Amino acid sequence: MSSGDKVAVYISRDLYEKAKKFVEEQGGFQSVDELVEFLLKEVLSEESSTSYTLSKEDEEKVKERLRALGYI
Repeated sequence: MSSGDKVAVYISRDLYEKAKKFVEEQGGFQSVDELVEFLLKEVLSEESSTSYTLSKEDEEKVKERLRALGYI
């Protein structure tokens, strides 16, 4: 599958609305799709890399995003 190929993924309306609000208020992403793709890449790269560590700055960014989405 090339990087341009896309498939549909379904999430709850509530989670979608939180993600949409985050994209609109926080910026950094053009769409909910872009945010979801970024988060999945981050999580999946963490799983495959046993020595993956975040810098303090990156860790704060992730926490800030999770707070905005209502997870923290």
